[in-house]
Amino acid sequence: MFDKMIGFIGAGNMGSAMIGGILASSFASTGQIIASASSASTLEKIKNRFAIETTLSNETVARRSDILFLAVKPNKFDEVIPMICDCIKNQCVIVSIAAGKTISAIEQLFGKKIKLIRAMPNTPALVGEAMSALCSNANVTAGELKQVKTIFECFGKCEYVPESLFDAVIGVSGSSPAYVFLMIEAMADAAVADGMPRGFAYKFAAQAVLGAAKMVLATGEHPGMLKDAVCSPAGTTIEAVAALEKSGFRSAVIQAQRACSAKSREMNRMQ
Repeated sequence: MFDKMIGFIGAGNMGSAMIGGILASSFASTGQIIASASSASTLEKIKNRFAIETTLSNETVARRSDILFLAVKPNKFDEVIPMICDCIKNQCVIVSIAAGKTISAIEQLFGKKIKLIRAMPNTPALVGEAMSALCSNANVTAGELKQVKTIFECFGKCEYVPESLFDAVIGVSGSSPAYVFLMIEAMADAAVADGMPRGFAYKFAAQAVLGAAKMVLATGEHPGMLKDAVCSPAGTTIEAVAALEKSGFRSAVIQAQRACSAKSREMNRMQ
């Protein structure tokens, strides 16, 4: 039975998605979650939606929490961490979900021994389908890391990944929903150009992407084999695949994703 207090400093889209997932899974009760935000209107929405305790005081959340999520933007860390540093319990597990903030950089901001987990979820947490990565510093026990992994599994899938691969994680899952949204929009535009009403076009495109992703996960087959199974000789699908290859589709995806990872590495160097 989970008997700890979970705190969120930051209750925006990602923070609220995580809170919703935790409560929906019954991992923790409403009385075991407390959240802060800089906006009273944001807190009012969170309180009305989830019936959890809210406060404008980051220090209060830090004092009360056994597991503390730093769910603010990376550019707010320099402001928030000095504010809460002296308020955190000695055994509190701190979880950062900020892109571009390494474990060593966060440790330096605290300036003392802390239990720290770095996490990278993505926005599909809003619908319970996040893909998250976790790594930790040496002060976190195996049991604590497993417990935090269970929390992330309340709103999607989660894997342990070495921090050296976090830039790749940001490229392949942290930022990639944006690439997929772009593809869905383009697919829908093409359907509209072929005469389909816009509402239908988005639904057909999005469901096709969802179904294809589920096939990859459920079958364990190589994506290339699944693609081949759809491509009949001299058929419509191979014609589309050939057109995508001619336009450099795969190359464009690879270049975009690597540009994303490179930007993440650059942000790390700027710390």
